[in-house]
Amino acid sequence: MSMKTVELLRRVLVYGLLIAGSIVFIMPLAWLLSTSLKGDTGLFQIPPQWIPETFHWDNYRKAVETFPFFRYTLNTVFITVMSMIGAMLSSSYVAYAFAKLRWPGRDVWFVIFLATMMLPGQVTMIPLFILFKKLGWVDTYLPLIVPYYFGSAFYIFLMRQFFLTIPKDLSEAAKMDGSSELYTWWRIFLPLSMPALATLGIFTFTLTWNDFLGPLIYLSNPDDFTLALGLRGFQQQYGTRWNVMMAASLLVMLPTLVLFFFFQRYFIEGVTLTGVKG
Repeated sequence: MSMKTVELLRRVLVYGLLIAGSIVFIMPLAWLLSTSLKGDTGLFQIPPQWIPETFHWDNYRKAVETFPFFRYTLNTVFITVMSMIGAMLSSSYVAYAFAKLRWPGRDVWFVIFLATMMLPGQVTMIPLFILFKKLGWVDTYLPLIVPYYFGSAFYIFLMRQFFLTIPKDLSEAAKMDGSSELYTWWRIFLPLSMPALATLGIFTFTLTWNDFLGPLIYLSNPDDFTLALGLRGFQQQYGTRWNVMMAASLLVMLPTLVLFFFFQRYFIEGVTLTGVKG
């Protein structure tokens, strides 16, 4: 066989595997959408009906009206936006210190800092709750937002790897012009690191928007609930109405899908560039 034929077969095989994998991952989402548009009589039809004969768009209206959807959405947006701001600012600032500043024990402390990633969240859950309880932060949004303003080991590692790809000449030129380290980080490195910041923002958005355990532990006032907690309460009360339940679930996860769809280029670029230089 010629080289062109071999290359063609290789591409067909690769694209075939990719398409098959995409279908496998898309099927649950397609079934979620299909179920959300069905009536009460077509949920358990055998064989399964992927395209309903009649689209019941009122399932989405029922899902929104059954629990305080818009109130919980505002609560979730507030927590998510504040967490994203804290994560991007604090993690990028610490990453700049690890990547561009020279200070004693920098590499040792960076290794120790990365070692904290091996601690599962269940280990620190009780000590953190006791700390926030003594601070009087329980039943507020502070335990869900403030930790992001102290950086995250994974986010700092991500930003540090990206900062290492930025030439030293830029920071040295800024110092020669009398720029401080804070000014250099804010006016030079942050604008150049938008792909990495977009990746960090998507990670933070997904984590906080879908977070269920944190609000479950620290929030007790129903008016302060997030969408994840509201969806859980909706499931407990209306779990047998799967069509309305699937409509509510799709509405909750829709912002995450839209965000990734529009920013996937920056997400892929940020993840790729952070592995260029170690």
